[in-house]
Amino acid sequence: MRKTKRYFVENSNSLWQIYKTVPFLKVVKNFIVIQLARYTPFLSMKNWMYRTFLRMEVGKEAAFALMVMPDVMFPERIKVGANSIIGYNTTILAHEYLIKEYRLGEVIIGDEVLIGANSTILPGVTIGDGATVSAGTLVHKNVPAGAFVGGNPMRIIYTKEEIEKRKENHIDFEKD
Repeated sequence: MRKTKRYFVENSNSLWQIYKTVPFLKVVKNFIVIQLARYTPFLSMKNWMYRTFLRMEVGKEAAFALMVMPDVMFPERIKVGANSIIGYNTTILAHEYLIKEYRLGEVIIGDEVLIGANSTILPGVTIGDGATVSAGTLVHKNVPAGAFVGGNPMRIIYTKEEIEKRKENHIDFEKD
């Protein structure tokens, strides 16, 4: 289950009330930093920008591919572990604006995690150490450490234990 905190709104929908929930200048600054980082080919510079200007926790040698889109409103709620890869055009959200409420949740991506291209990670999700998320996955719930997950909606394809057993038996993942 995702861990998010709910904030109820009255009258118009919550997105219409966005600047009551987050300062306008913060959004402008975050947008500019994120757009610059999305096109920056230098991984260490991206990480420095995320840590310095967005207050994201980014582990050593974490790699954000081209066009990754961290949350514009609340990037400080995103934590990415050491030696993890966030694939091309992945979106990481720490907020949801709904009709009668908005929700905020931390996104925690462990160490040595691989997120495939074009994935979307919803707020309040934890992805355990060593997990692999297949390309194009909607991560709508927690991912156990070492698991291989994929799809929309996301499902566990292999658990850590199943992966270890396949490796012991020299079964090639490519042939499935």
